[in-house]
Amino acid sequence: MLFHSTVRKELARSFGASLVVLVTIIVTMTLIRTLSLANRGSVNPEEVMMVMGYTVLGYLATILTLSLFIAIVGTLSRMYRDSEMVIWFSAGRGLSSLVKPLFRFAWPVLGVIALLSLVVWPWANQQTQELKERYGKRGDLERVAPGQFQESASGQRVFFLDKDTPDNKSGRNIFISTREKDRETVTSARTGRVETIGDSQFLLLSNGQRLENSLTGDGLRISEFELHGSKVRGTTLTGMDESPTKARSTLELLRDRSPRNEGELAWRLGNALAALNFILLAITVSSVNPRVGRSGNLVFALFAFVVYYNLLNLGQSWIASGRVPFLPFVLLLHGGTFAAAVFWLGKQHNNWGVKPLMQRLRGRSE
Repeated sequence: MLFHSTVRKELARSFGASLVVLVTIIVTMTLIRTLSLANRGSVNPEEVMMVMGYTVLGYLATILTLSLFIAIVGTLSRMYRDSEMVIWFSAGRGLSSLVKPLFRFAWPVLGVIALLSLVVWPWANQQTQELKERYGKRGDLERVAPGQFQESASGQRVFFLDKDTPDNKSGRNIFISTREKDRETVTSARTGRVETIGDSQFLLLSNGQRLENSLTGDGLRISEFELHGSKVRGTTLTGMDESPTKARSTLELLRDRSPRNEGELAWRLGNALAALNFILLAITVSSVNPRVGRSGNLVFALFAFVVYYNLLNLGQSWIASGRVPFLPFVLLLHGGTFAAAVFWLGKQHNNWGVKPLMQRLRGRSE
């Protein structure tokens, strides 16, 4: 039908424009945040783009939901403003007739949102976690950077070197501070180099001084050396720590129904259900008087989106802490929103009002 095709074409244009703008904003914000993590040493600078890509991919479900919501509100508001809705209403098309073309346009987007929330979100978080843990568990020598104090993975050593060679196998003006059980050692050397003997790596220092301070009060020992070697820890090959809840698959959350897992599961399911409810909410909040500006309903639509997602995040923390059960919260938030949206849509479609309803009730009572 002409009505359906007209609505879907304009929705496609508005949805594409909104998606491009939102993705650009999120990519810029994520890039700044990822560069900050790399500057603090939490992320490998060479893997910044990978971490940023996984992060944006995790946020894509929310971006698609907001883009769809903005597209529907903007399209229908424009149709009200240009009096196109009046023409369609005069042709016998009620407000509820918008539901079918909107869902015909939105069902692929809803499917992608559900896939992103239930499958892609935990996978992207798992990949990001692996990159961070792999970079955090790198060997002691790999942590050393010229002109910076670097702490070892165990936290027992602090390294510093002034300059290094292009092959990263030697350096000058080296400082090493080591703290063990009851002894603190400070070693400085003019030069140093790394040699591999067998399966182990050794740091050979030349022309230096070594200060050993006993924490039990035995005194201070100072020694000089021409060549001193110490074994350094290589790259850790141990298994990763237990994955956080957001990095666990949806099937794992369903099998292990702990409060934290149920909170994460409620958030993932809530993303898909929220996208469905936002379509109905967009129809109701788009109604605007053509003689009045449409900024008011756009602000209200944005406010509704923010409140809905804040309740979704708040419910996740409540379920994780055991304050609210999983199923009642999901039914109350999403089922209640769906019922309210359907009732509001029926009110606008049938022109229900408080005053006519009261008059009918009085007429029946008389």
